[in-house]
Amino acid sequence: MKNFIFLQLKRVYSSTLFDNEPLLTKNPDDIDFENFIERIKRFAENKHQEIEQLHNRDDFRRDFLGDVSHELKTPIFTAQGYLLTVLDENLEDPALRRKYLERTNKSIERLSYIVKDLDMIAKLESGMKLEQDSFNIVKTLLDVFELFELKSSKKNIRIDFKEPYEFPIMVKADKDKIEQVIINLLSNSIKYGKVGGNTLVSIETHSVHQYLIKFEDDGLGIDENNLPRLFERFYRVEKSRSRDQGGSGLGLAIVKHIIEAHDQEVYVDSKIDKGSTFSFTINKVV
Repeated sequence: MKNFIFLQLKRVYSSTLFDNEPLLTKNPDDIDFENFIERIKRFAENKHQEIEQLHNRDDFRRDFLGDVSHELKTPIFTAQGYLLTVLDENLEDPALRRKYLERTNKSIERLSYIVKDLDMIAKLESGMKLEQDSFNIVKTLLDVFELFELKSSKKNIRIDFKEPYEFPIMVKADKDKIEQVIINLLSNSIKYGKVGGNTLVSIETHSVHQYLIKFEDDGLGIDENNLPRLFERFYRVEKSRSRDQGGSGLGLAIVKHIIEAHDQEVYVDSKIDKGSTFSFTINKVV
């Protein structure tokens, strides 16, 4: 019987990693079958886990492609609809034609945001090299404040430091990538901020080697149940509201990728109708 089991084991595992298993080259009488069976069980369990991971990865890939397809189709079909209407010979009202062309342009802008952000996500996930520079985070923040001056003024939202910073505060990171993080966080703050509201930025000491850059607004806020998934790609707290606001749905995912690529942390705290606070750590120049 032992010889029979031995031969069956050799046959079954001849195409697996057990093909070179030293135990199977021994005399059947010398084999510790109990130990060998345990090793087979562990092997099977590991393979089962690998298969589960592949299934999960495949599900994630399928969901992601579905999300990308949906996000791209929405502005494309919207722009196409308006353009076809403008091309209709019966549309003679210049004001109406201009209105439809402006809406077409808005859809194309949203499409360009999606494509640009998808490109950045792909580069970040493939291991984009970070350029570690020393720079003044106060100046970088001020530069981004200026970029949003017109956009924030349309909703009468004030973007400013919570307190004055009279001296340079030097940090070490990839300046361009951190600037992108600031742009994405301020863009969301304005997008979901209330008219006449405020977005206040502060730079605090987080640890001996780190600062905490904090963005506080008094906008719509986010329900606590949505916070754990907030940094997922294309995750929307409220789909209809988010799409009305435009954007790619990738902004916070990009923030998370960039900050984690720096081996830093990103945080969020929010309450409905009270506002949100986003923050991230960054290394000091020491």
